[in-house]
Order: sequence, then C-alpha cells, then structure tokens
Amino acid sequence: MNPCPTVALVVAAGRGQRFGAALPKQYLPLAGKPVLRHGVEAFARHPSVDAVRVVIHGDDRQRYEAALSGLTLLPPVEGGATRQESVRRGLESLAGLACERVLIHDAARPLVDAALIDRTLAALDHAAGAIPALPIADTVKRAEDGLIAETLDRTRLFRAQTPQTFRYADILAAHRAAAGGELTDDAAVAEASGLAVALVAGTENNFKVTNETDLLRAQRLLAPGVDLRCGNGFDVHRFCPGDKVMLCGIVVPHDRGLEGHSDSDVGLHSLTDALLGAIGAGDIGMHFPPSDPQWRGADSARFLAHAASLVAARGGRVVSVDVTLICERPRIGPYRQAMVERVATILAIEPSRVSVKATTTEGLGFTGRQEGIAAQATASVLL
Repeated sequence: MNPCPTVALVVAAGRGQRFGAALPKQYLPLAGKPVLRHGVEAFARHPSVDAVRVVIHGDDRQRYEAALSGLTLLPPVEGGATRQESVRRGLESLAGLACERVLIHDAARPLVDAALIDRTLAALDHAAGAIPALPIADTVKRAEDGLIAETLDRTRLFRAQTPQTFRYADILAAHRAAAGGELTDDAAVAEASGLAVALVAGTENNFKVTNETDLLRAQRLLAPGVDLRCGNGFDVHRFCPGDKVMLCGIVVPHDRGLEGHSDSDVGLHSLTDALLGAIGAGDIGMHFPPSDPQWRGADSARFLAHAASLVAARGGRVVSVDVTLICERPRIGPYRQAMVERVATILAIEPSRVSVKATTTEGLGFTGRQEGIAAQATASVLL
C-alpha cells in the first residue's frame, strides 16, 4: 500500500440517540447528500490530505457504502462501544501506512472547511497536536443544586471542535495508554499523556449536528434557496376474493382481498403519487406501467422507495407525509402504528414525520357499500 503521510480519520460509529431519528444522524440527508458525505468530501479534496478512512458501526456497512459511493477512500474500519475506543481502533488500522499526521474528525460536523484544516495542520510545526476552538462569549456560571456557586473566568474557556490533529505516533501512543477510558475528545487523551495541544481558530459554521434544529441550520447554510413543495395523491382498489389486504406496507387480515396489478396497496400508491407530484415527476403509472407484467404482485414499497430516491436525486428530502385510508372495513386502528413505522422505514425518516389515519364515508358511495378502499395522501418535500 502506498504511504499516506497525512490521513483524515472520520469517526462515524455513533448511534445519534440524542437526535432521535430512524437513522443514525450521520446518514440523514442534508442538502442532497448524507451528513457524513459532506465532511468526508472536504477531506478527500484537500490537497494536504493523502487519504481518508471512516470508522463505522458494524451495522452500518450498507449505509456507509451508499452514502460514500464514488469516493476513493481507505476501506472503513469498525468502531467500538465508545468514541475513544472507536478512535483508537481507527488509529491502529493506520499502522503500515507510513502515517505521520492524522486529523480526527466527527462525522456529525459536516461544514468543516479547507482553511480550518490548514490551520490545524500548520500548528503541528510547533506542537504535538492542535484543535480548532472558539472562545465563549457568554458569562459562565458553575452551579450546585440549582444555585450559582461561582462565576468562571470565561477568558480562559473555549469550545472545542474537530478536526483534532496530531502527530500520528504521539496520539496513537496516547490512545493506547488511555485504552478503556471514556474521554470525550482526543485532546483530552493527548493531555492525559502530557502532550502539548495548541488551539487554533475554529468557525461557528463547524458546529456539531446533535438535533433537528442543527440539521435545519446546516441545511440553510448549504442551500439557502431551499424550496418547500407539496404533492397529493389518490388511489382506489376494488375488493376481490381473498383473505387479507395490504395497506401502507402492512398485511391486514380481511374476508376479501384487493384487486390490482401489484399488491394493490392503496396507501402506498397514493403516497407514491404524492411524492412524485411534489417534484413534478408524473404519476405512478408512468414509472410502473400496469401493462408491464414485471409489476404483477410487486411489493408497493418498491414504488414508494423509488419516488423517495427521485426526491433525493433532486437534492431534496421528505419532510412529512400524511395518508388517509377511506373504508368501512377492515378496521385500521389496530394496525395504524405498524403502518406508520413501515412507511417511515421505507422513506428513511423518523416516524414522527408520518401520519396514517382512517375514516369512513358513513355508508355512502362505493366505500360505504364496501365495494373497495380508497386512499388519499399528502407529502411535503424540501428541495
């Protein structure tokens, strides 16, 4: 393997539990790309960085491959139970690459820029390590039992960021010495080994995405001209002989089935049309013609996933979806939460962004006569 004097190690093994999304936050869409890809691209195109390696969770290999397809990177390495262990594993994996300098960066900081990378690397000329940091502007209080205990001198306090950059041999030795701990950043590991770590100027835009507000802030910075779109869809299928129906991706027992070329899922069909309508991409029949035998009995989740991929290809993300099922029977209530979770999984959004409801027509019309089921859906998309 060719020598790589300067390597960027991007740590993406966390679960992002504080964010509360269906996906780990590093794989959530941001301005048309996963959060992870923004930071990785910044290092991959930097002229002073020879290689990039990502530390991932063992369950995320497919997500990683999809998020970073097309980029030339070192193979990923699996992280550990803590950030400190994940970084140590990443550092150990660089042995044999003739690595001299390593930049350790959190995947949840997507807006790292080239000038910031330059500053941390330049600081290694006079220090064993360097981190970007910002001074604290607010007055800082130390509290005990909900009361102010003292006012701290903020002139000596800083907010640490990444990439935290070190001479490779020094930080590897420091991490080996600190193995088993739970220090929250690599500067703390370096300090524990007596290494001198310099501070360089950070940037306000290099913030860490920890919640949805942070993600929206990053979206505004990357794509200030965002475009909110709405689409709606409607679908009907008549009853036919059978013992179950498919609704919003869930099998619902019933004394009849639904007639149609695919699995006749009126909920997913209407939602697919809503997404396609939001981006002006026609309707479901244009993409999956009912005359084409390959779609006979097809899982309608494929149709919805396709519509979502078209949204992503436009640099967008699905903000929310709302489906109303219209029927006298079967009863939807016992299956509603499962439908919400299934739709959220297909669209890779959190369940709180999915609504599934049901109503009747009070015995009126074809649904009132129990001749079939109708569904209408609305989708909001941010481009």
